[in-house]
Amino acid sequence: MILLGSYSLTSIPSSPISLRPHSSVAHGRMVQCSRRCELFDLHQELIPYDVAWSWQKDIVREKKSQIENEGDCSDTLIILQHPSVYTLGTASTHHNLNFDIENPPFPIYRTERGGEVTFHGPGQLIMYPIINLRRHKMDLHWYLRTLEEVVIRALSSTFSIQASRVEGLTGVWVGNQKLAALGIRVAHWITYHGLALNVTTDLSPFKWVIPCGIRDRQVGSIKGLLKEAQSCIAHGTSVLHDLDDTSLIHITYRSLIEEFSRAFQLEYHCKTISVPVLCKRKPSCFSKETQQS
Repeated sequence: MILLGSYSLTSIPSSPISLRPHSSVAHGRMVQCSRRCELFDLHQELIPYDVAWSWQKDIVREKKSQIENEGDCSDTLIILQHPSVYTLGTASTHHNLNFDIENPPFPIYRTERGGEVTFHGPGQLIMYPIINLRRHKMDLHWYLRTLEEVVIRALSSTFSIQASRVEGLTGVWVGNQKLAALGIRVAHWITYHGLALNVTTDLSPFKWVIPCGIRDRQVGSIKGLLKEAQSCIAHGTSVLHDLDDTSLIHITYRSLIEEFSRAFQLEYHCKTISVPVLCKRKPSCFSKETQQS
């Protein structure tokens, strides 16, 4: 069974999350262990893919410059949603597309992230960590496994969903269903791109592709798993039926940023950006796959 126990809204704080710096004791005194992380909370916003992609690359350039001038930079975490879009990674081929590349059902972009084709759309939370791995651990496998651990812990602590990894594959799984996909890029040990977690996502657009190039497994969502649990357990889960999509997205967001802070030893400093201003930014060069044959 995928659930450890019944879900309770009382476990979700109603006030804004206050994440304290992590600390340890050394020679009888407290030592702060956390790094500063700028948090851009757009988790209820639909940001066009090319806008977010260009924004990430601008931040990476700023951090490279800051490291050259100051020797270090703060970390950044962006959380948002995208309108419906397909993205291709460096390993992608057209063989995993079940549509005419000249007439795709949604816009499609070829990116520099690792991995194969995937779908992004409303109801899917996207985390874009832009962090300096020199100050964490210069190990890409460690970084990917830590991102997976963030999702695994969030699913367990908030929804009692038992998720896991699958040997030889990247992502987070519940049984045969993939809930979270990962695809990253690292430049001079600064990360960008990140992970996508299906919360209330309409999964039907995944049928038009072979997600991540994996043919023998399915795609799932938190909402779908909770509905399945609701039908299987007679007592203690009636509250699940009352959660609307907005609440489920918000609860998942809060859990993800909590677990991300713990996993990477970060202290958040919230930053704001106007969505209209962000969307008017001049995009960096990107490749729209629909322009290619």
